[in-house]
Amino acid sequence: MNEITFTLEGIDPIEFWGIDHVNLNLLKKAFPKLRIVQRGEELKAIGDDEMLKQLQNKMSLLVEHFEKYNQLTEGDIRIIVSDFNDQNDKEQPAKTAPVFDAEPLVFGPNGIVVKARTTNQKVMVKSALQNDILFAIGPAGTGKTYTAVALAVKALKNKEVKRIILTRPAVEAGENLGFLPGDLKEKIDPYLRPLYDALDDMIPADKLKLYLENRTIEIAPLAFMRGRTLDNAFVILDEGQNATDMQLKMFLTRMGPTAKFIVTGDVTQIDLPKKSMSGLFNAITILKNIPGIDIIYLTGEDVVRHKLVKKILEAYGDIQ
Repeated sequence: MNEITFTLEGIDPIEFWGIDHVNLNLLKKAFPKLRIVQRGEELKAIGDDEMLKQLQNKMSLLVEHFEKYNQLTEGDIRIIVSDFNDQNDKEQPAKTAPVFDAEPLVFGPNGIVVKARTTNQKVMVKSALQNDILFAIGPAGTGKTYTAVALAVKALKNKEVKRIILTRPAVEAGENLGFLPGDLKEKIDPYLRPLYDALDDMIPADKLKLYLENRTIEIAPLAFMRGRTLDNAFVILDEGQNATDMQLKMFLTRMGPTAKFIVTGDVTQIDLPKKSMSGLFNAITILKNIPGIDIIYLTGEDVVRHKLVKKILEAYGDIQ
């Protein structure tokens, strides 16, 4: 008789094992010859070596499923462990829940499914897989930022990168806010709020808090990128139209050997002072023919907010 211990790192045991340990009980039922004990984040099992190896394999699949979809239902447990008794189990690919379409990028809390919803958003997703720098240009409401953040969260969950860095130029949108009270974080957070909103839809609150505290996810003004090398990271510059030529050059040259960069921007909403030119125009002109860099244009057909948003943008002449 041997023993193994499996630890759930960064996963809430209550969410993983379910109310009244329904998921744990299903796992125990699938492995009746093992003595399985769960305490907090640890799962201890005692029994035959071969059985323990099978349990370890299934636990890895269950954790992978939970990290990808942010949930683990009774149905998921049944499907993932259902091939345990198959004699050729070791030779067969692991079964995964067929109820999930391959298209979703992220499964967020409360059943939120994040995926490309328009033609150009799908083009954006495909291009991000094929290029290390992507410019996504389009008017408000076309899902540029949301899709970019979803791609970053997916890459983090799939362990393709070790961290996510989200940045924005701290530029007032046509207003003079004057003195803002509080410490530095409290002063700059209002500029970065849209990035937090996107993350809230994709990562459970407790895990997002942990990621922010240990800097797995970093949200900071563009000025904070100067002098850094951003590597093994998925980096997004949002509101790129509000970066000057020098700022955009500075940002793009922070790129480490294994980084992925996305720049989003809306050229119809430039909030820079009149004497300052947006660096986005120059960047998409001089970089457009470089292999590994792609530029995607989203249009009014990609607006995914309230149906009136498209009408408003048409009235202002931002889209045709």
